[in-house]
Amino acid sequence: MTTRAELRADCARCFGLCCVAPAFSASADFAIDKPAGKPCPNLRPDFRCGIHATLRQRGFPGCSAYDCLGAGQKVAQVTFGGRDWRREPGTARPMFAAFAVVRQLHEALWYLTEALTLEPARPLHPELAGALDETDRLTRLGPGALLALDVAAHRRRVDALLVRVSELARDGAGQTIDHTGADLVGADLRSARLRGANLRGALLVGADLRGGDLRLADLLGTDLRGADLAEADLRGAIFLTQPQLDAAKGDAGTRVPVSLARPPHWPRRRRRPLR
Repeated sequence: MTTRAELRADCARCFGLCCVAPAFSASADFAIDKPAGKPCPNLRPDFRCGIHATLRQRGFPGCSAYDCLGAGQKVAQVTFGGRDWRREPGTARPMFAAFAVVRQLHEALWYLTEALTLEPARPLHPELAGALDETDRLTRLGPGALLALDVAAHRRRVDALLVRVSELARDGAGQTIDHTGADLVGADLRSARLRGANLRGALLVGADLRGGDLRLADLLGTDLRGADLAEADLRGAIFLTQPQLDAAKGDAGTRVPVSLARPPHWPRRRRRPLR
């Protein structure tokens, strides 16, 4: 069975796939435009980032918040058996395409692995374990089979199961706030009582969530870029990932799930109390 340790990026075993395969545009997240399949100018010959220690200062906070969830090393070492796209240019295009597929599968693995830790979802554990095993099997397909895979259909089946998990996990919160897919960009949600809320797929870019209660909230796919989580309580939040935390703002008073790490760029001191 897949473990959380296997779902963390190991750049030393990858070929810089996240620095080559995706496209990005000059914005608040990236300092430059880069087309898909073209190496970032900061990618070194050893496949490491030349400005990794200063990504945020150099205008690349999107890179510092990105995590392939272990898909990079899976594609590099398992799918392509350690073959290097620079030394074997013919592997480049299928490798980059496979990375996009495996990244989605590894995200599903992350959610399924978390779901299996949720006691209220115990009645669904057999289904979850089956879905996890099947998803893990798919990540180990060869390049051709991966590119032929209908990954969207598989994700829909997994997501339907995760919706049921979320309902069971949030049942004890005592309220049914539903902001699924809501546009809450820049919203003032200071001290909001969002315990057990369904915020799946919501846009909370730049939202003010200082002091908010997000315990047991479903945050699957929630866009938290630039959201202010100072003094917020995210303990027990469901389906929150490290990249989401890394893209947000917090402080020493932000309470995070024990399975995730406090982002190093967050201040180590509490900010002034809310007014």
